[in-house]
Amino acid sequence: MKVVIDTNVLVSGLIFGGTPARILTAWSDGQFRLVASPEILDEYRRVGQALAAGREPLVRALDALLAMVAVHATVVNALALASRVCEDPDDDKFLAAALAGGATVVVSGDKHLLRVSGWQSIDVLTPRQFVDRQLHA
Repeated sequence: MKVVIDTNVLVSGLIFGGTPARILTAWSDGQFRLVASPEILDEYRRVGQALAAGREPLVRALDALLAMVAVHATVVNALALASRVCEDPDDDKFLAAALAGGATVVVSGDKHLLRVSGWQSIDVLTPRQFVDRQLHA
């Protein structure tokens, strides 16, 4: 299964743990393939650095996670969507990456993405929904 992970899930998993961290662990264990685009990778780095600023252990953990993503994720060149899908146009990059990479799931807590679940047969699931429906115990 190919999955796109929204920035809020990736950063929450790194900094706060919980269900988002479980998703990151499942990815590192090979339970699904992570799909991202250069634009998503840039957002992961930008948001992660802002939240980790001044906390050196988090900065190191973020750098390690981003290096792992760069090496092990499927990075696709996702073209901008022909027309806006999400209320927040900045969220469309996750759907574009899913289309370009053949991902059927986007994991996000973002209400704008959750509202368009089912677009082009792409399910947008909350972290809890993804764990409950897709991951092995």
